[in-house]
Amino acid sequence: MNVRCQDVRLAGYTTLRLGGPARTFIEATTEDELVEQVRAADEAGEPLLVLGGGSNLVVADEGFPGTVVRVATRGVTIEGGRVEAQAGEEWDSLVARAVAEGLSGVECLSGIPGRVGATPIQNVGAYGQDVSETITEVRVYDRREQRVRAFTPAECAFTYRHSAFKGNDRYVVLSVAFQLAETGESRPVRYAELARRLGVEAGGTAGLAEVRDAVLALRRGKGMVLDPDDPDTRSAGSFFTNPVLTGQELRLLAERAEGFPAFPEPDGRTKTSAAWLIDRAGFTKGYARGPVRLSTKHTLALTNPDAEGTARDLLALAREIRAGVREAFGVTLVNEPVLVGLTLDEEG
Repeated sequence: MNVRCQDVRLAGYTTLRLGGPARTFIEATTEDELVEQVRAADEAGEPLLVLGGGSNLVVADEGFPGTVVRVATRGVTIEGGRVEAQAGEEWDSLVARAVAEGLSGVECLSGIPGRVGATPIQNVGAYGQDVSETITEVRVYDRREQRVRAFTPAECAFTYRHSAFKGNDRYVVLSVAFQLAETGESRPVRYAELARRLGVEAGGTAGLAEVRDAVLALRRGKGMVLDPDDPDTRSAGSFFTNPVLTGQELRLLAERAEGFPAFPEPDGRTKTSAAWLIDRAGFTKGYARGPVRLSTKHTLALTNPDAEGTARDLLALAREIRAGVREAFGVTLVNEPVLVGLTLDEEG
């Protein structure tokens, strides 16, 4: 059954511990309830926010002047290497189960907070793996056509940290299906830092549990595994995406900087490191602006360590960092979390 409340403060439902009240807050525990509540809000002309784990979200201090539907659906089916999970399932729990059952393809995505339904939206990835490599189907509720439909991987239009669903509130993810390999061994380890941690050559493999443990250890060292005792984890993970540069943008960066990381992309562009740019622009670990700061472990995470900051504070820090990087290197950083009632271009 769904739970309906009024004026629920959204800070309690985000990992940043930021966000004012929702006028109406509903928790949907079944797929039918989820569709029903979304449809009802649309028919009433009510502003709608669909909320998962709140790990990739920054909500305005004023809150949300409409209906927030929190996705709490549950259910996982595994048939051979095919895994289908409801949108409300916790992502890391699904990864842990896949690893325990000897299914490879998502082991490098261990420790990422949030729920399954969010993973295709921004094509979640880490340590050389992206969910787009294993997703075979995304079932959604189409708010415009008022029907449930299934997307193929091609229709999802996956690119780096992006998909057909990102920045588009037409679709509400209901479930996601993955095709994993029944090998008991990891996929080839492409990420150099992880390969070193495992003691294997880049492109080599390791046991699934070994890879999961190594990824969790690396993420903990960067404050990227939720831990109530670690204030650096009061964040939305990486706040900025790694810039993907055209040839001209790459040449302009090369005129201003030496030794920056460069990773060729399949489309001919080049990805560089947002963390490297932020650090070299003078924003080092722990850099603070009032009650918010960069993580003391990783310059990509903006944190609210004592849960005393506001969304306004956080956006002011994000704008300062973005402006500093743009001035130093001519690269404009793009936020990774979804901003609700906020924009990075807004001043004040």
